[in-house]
Amino acid sequence: MGIKIHGNPMSTATMRVVACLIEKDLDFEFVFVDMATDEHKKHPFLSLNPFGQVPAFADGDLKLFESRAITQYIAHVYASNGYQLILQDPKKMPIMSVWMEVEGQKFEPLASKLTWELGIKPMIGMSTDDAIVKESEEQLSKVLDIYETRLAESKYLGGDSFTLVDLHHMPNIYYLMGTKVKALFDLRPRVSAWCADILARPAWVKCLEKLQN
Repeated sequence: MGIKIHGNPMSTATMRVVACLIEKDLDFEFVFVDMATDEHKKHPFLSLNPFGQVPAFADGDLKLFESRAITQYIAHVYASNGYQLILQDPKKMPIMSVWMEVEGQKFEPLASKLTWELGIKPMIGMSTDDAIVKESEEQLSKVLDIYETRLAESKYLGGDSFTLVDLHHMPNIYYLMGTKVKALFDLRPRVSAWCADILARPAWVKCLEKLQN
């Protein structure tokens, strides 16, 4: 039956899973979900993700949703494929886990608001809420200050090698690099260098090519 991912090319969560699959050099089928017609809010998609959000993932009989749960499944079950996205050292793995939580709880809520307001809304003809942008920028600046300090200690957020921590950040960073929020990243040299590094990965370039075709 193989691997299938049901998603939308504009979705950061979809991009996250596709990038992970490409990093792991896995074959998969991409099934387009038309969010403009609310396909994700109707059956049969709701049988794959009852919360009506993309992506939904299937590996044979196994069905999963929530992008970070999917990437962790891929990274662990297919650990011997492609690039190693998790740290096996029992002393290093907990640090990676901490920064995965930071991405999900500290970075994502702010970055996703900015991605929506400045990256996606203009593409679909909606007006940007400047108040949300201003507040989110101020809060994201504080998170990026902490990232700048962290990146003085290791090349990547989770340690000295690229891991799921960094991969999880990539979709929102990709969108934000095309907006005025790029300045917040550029003000911090280590953060700026880290962004350039991860967005230049061949797997990410292939991810964008696949989703944009």
